[in-house]
Formats: sequence, structure tokens, C-alpha cells
Amino acid sequence: MMHASNDNPVLDNPRLAELTSWDAPWSGLRAVVAGIGVSGFAAADTLIELGALVTVLDSRDTERNRQSADTLKIVGASDVVLGPDAMTSVPDVAGARPDVVITSPGFPPTHPLLAAAREEGIQIWGDVELAWRVNRRAGRKTPEWVCITGTNGKTTTVGMTASILQAAGLKAVAVGNVGTPILDALRDPVEYDVLAVELSSFQLHWTHSVSPLASVVLNVAQDHVDWHGNFENYRADKSRVYENTRVACVYNAEQDGAEELVEEADVLEGCRAVGFTTQTPGLSMVGVVDGLLVDRAFVAERITTAAEIGSIEDTGSIPTRHIVANALAAAALARAAGVSPEAVRDGLRAHRPGEHRIQLVAESDGVRWINDSKATNPHAAQASLSAFDSVVWIAGGLSKGVTYDTLVERNAGRLRAVVVIGTDDAALLDALSRLAPDVPVLAATPGQGGTAPDDSGIDPTDGHAVMRRAVRLAREHAEPKDTVLMAPAAASMDQFADYADRGNAFMHVVHEELGF
Repeated sequence: MMHASNDNPVLDNPRLAELTSWDAPWSGLRAVVAGIGVSGFAAADTLIELGALVTVLDSRDTERNRQSADTLKIVGASDVVLGPDAMTSVPDVAGARPDVVITSPGFPPTHPLLAAAREEGIQIWGDVELAWRVNRRAGRKTPEWVCITGTNGKTTTVGMTASILQAAGLKAVAVGNVGTPILDALRDPVEYDVLAVELSSFQLHWTHSVSPLASVVLNVAQDHVDWHGNFENYRADKSRVYENTRVACVYNAEQDGAEELVEEADVLEGCRAVGFTTQTPGLSMVGVVDGLLVDRAFVAERITTAAEIGSIEDTGSIPTRHIVANALAAAALARAAGVSPEAVRDGLRAHRPGEHRIQLVAESDGVRWINDSKATNPHAAQASLSAFDSVVWIAGGLSKGVTYDTLVERNAGRLRAVVVIGTDDAALLDALSRLAPDVPVLAATPGQGGTAPDDSGIDPTDGHAVMRRAVRLAREHAEPKDTVLMAPAAASMDQFADYADRGNAFMHVVHEELGF
């Protein structure tokens, strides 16, 4: 198995080696939990319930964090420390050095607390590792895990997977990076049959022992280079999802190098490689034939026959190529779990995609307005740009260290104009000037390049004001049969709370400006 340089081998700690179920001897374990957000709170709350001694740290002393701290103290936390100095070193827990540090996904390996723990030889787990270790519990059904990662498409695929499993009559839920912590699902009164687990590269970096029924890397493209240090580390952390997989490692047959990640993985005996493609599938693949989704992997006579598992139209109202690919990946995971072809079809039809992913906002005067705020990197923006012929593109934000040359070069011919909204758009503007010199570039954010005059009355960090200006500029340049596509290819935190806030701002302004 190819590993990232995560500096975090499973250390020879007999105490931790015993902790492989809910009923293991957790009592008295000393744990530091880094971060008091959603995943950190769930980890601390679970450990306290198990009888561990827990100290929680977070550098943000906010009202919300203080409320969470009060709750954890009431239920039995040894200590909760908030403030800028809280995470500079590894503290004692109940008067002695900790056995383990549980880190929230957002903290990179270079964080001072994690670096100090590593230097001292203290094992570091993520919340996913902790969840796997309490997955088995006496008197309760042990849920299977199907694990989904990739640069883009994770949330859509995990939702589709859960919907298919539910259509098969299984108790299933989407958890993990999608929003609901895995630990919360494991403590739910409902005894789930299968968990559809969305995993980020951050979470995978800190996993050691997870052994899913099936797993998939949907795609890998340049992203989060700042967190991982370089692209190879990022790619290697993504590949960790395949480790210890038992039934099927699902891979993108249309991406170079994807099958290699499976070949290099340390899987359990009998695990199969299953490809997905939006073209005619080969043996042991799922794919598309004449508009139908077909399975040549999970049928007895797969050498000579294929099973129909749905149609392109079943994947959504705008069945773009990458949405179809997501559906095929979800189908492969669910088929590995034993569901019928009919359940795949019914689950895809029942699935309701979340907001902010190629979401039709309005149609007016022959122009479609599409919200793809979840396109937070060039790979995601490529997926949506390629779905439309003539585009007024609203783009920009925090670049996270990526480059835009390939994205601009591939799509220059479909761009009627580009409206730039971010405060960190130098790389995007440079790519546009070199590779799409004839495309008008309009600055919605004061101080950025482009042909639109600056408006000193707008604060560049006021995302809602900038978005209003962007929509007006886009409307001025859009012509009938055009698509105005808000697919920023960048993160949102320079001007918005998150990508959902950015998407909501776009939808609100579009409806106001068009009179909806």
C-alpha cells in the first residue's frame, strides 16, 4: 500500500492495541482531543461515555465553543482549554501524560500540538479511527462501512449510495465528512446495517485500522496542497481508503493511475478491483451502454452478459458526465453490499441532490443560471464548465495553492466572459490573460484585474455585495442560450462563511435581480 508521509505509524502500545470494540477496556485511558467542533465534540463525548479521561483543546475562544466546553465539563471531561495558547503543546491529562491524541480533521500534521505528540511518541488518531475502534458493540448489530473519497463528487456519491442501500430495504445513513459524525451514528438508537462514509484526505491521513466492505477513490486532482505539503502526499492519503478493504475496491477507469492505487493497496484476500466508466464497460466494470447503466462486475456470467441497473435519466435533472460517474461509483459500492439491480435504479431515482452542486437557480430571457458553489477547486469547476456550451463564468476566491492553466486552456472556447469575485485571484487572472486573452474579464471585487471599473463603495471582503455586482455584470454580458455558471474553482472563506453561504448569496441575488 502506498502511504503518505504521515509520520504516524501504529506504535507498539499494548494499551491501545486492545481498544478494538466499544466493550474494550477504555476506562482510564488518557486522551487529548484537539478541536471542539462537530467531530471533536463527538469524539470527546464518546470517550467520556466510555470512561476515558479526556482533555479537550481548541484555540478559538468563541461563544459556541464555550457552550460546548460547558456541556463536556458537565458530562465529565477532565478539562477543556480554549484560547490562542491552548494548542501549543501536549498537556497532561488528569496528572499524567496522555495515551493518545484524537485530532479533528482540519489540523495539518505540521500543527505544533501534533508535531509535539509525534516527537514524544504519542499515537495520533482521527475521529474516523476512533469510530472504527468502537464500531463493534455487544448486543448491537455491527454496521458495514462503504467508504467514499475523492477530490470531487464525494457528497453526491455518498448520498446516492445511502439512497440505493435504503431502496434495498437496508437501514443505511450517510455519515462522516458529509456532516453527521460517524460516532453519532454509532450511538444512535437505530442499529444501522450499512454506513455510507464520506472521507476527506484529512481524515484518511489519521486512519490505521479501518476495514471497509467496499471503498472508492472517485478521482484525484490538485487540491489541499497547502495542508498535505505536495500533491503526492495528497494522492497517497486518498489511496489509504483502499487499505484493508474486504470485497471491492472501486476505481475510476477513466483516470490515469487510478487502477494503480488499487494494485498497490494492502487489501484482504478475495477483494476485487471494480472499475466505473461513463463509456462501455469492460469485464469487472460498471458503465454505460446506449443510455443505460450496466453492471459487468457483480453478475455471475459477467464475461458474456451485463445487468441493467438504471439509466442516465435516473441520475438527476441535469445528468452531466461526472454525475453519471458518481452514480456508477455508488452503484458499484451498493452492489458490493449485495443489493439488487432494481434497488440501484430505485435508489438513484429517489436521491435528492444537495444544494450548491450544479443547481438550476433560474431561467430567464433564454439564459440559465446555475449555482455550483461547491466547485471549490479547478477539478470540480472543470466538471461543470464542460457540461455547458456557452458560459458566463463567475469564479474566484481562495486558491489554496492550486493552478488554473489546464482549466482555462480546456474551456477558453466556451467562455463568453469571466466575472471574478475573489480576493486571492492572481493565479486565475494570470491564466486567463495568457490562455484566454480574447475573453472579457470583469472584476466584481474592487482592486482585482479586469475591465470593469472599481467601485470604492464595495468592501472586497463583503461577499454579498460583491456577489450582487457579479450577478449584474454577468447579466449584462449573457446572451440567449448562454449559461451563467457560478463555479468558483476556489474556496470561499475570503468573502463568505463557507461554500453554502456563497451559493445562497448567489441564489438570493439572482432571484432578486430577475424578479423571481
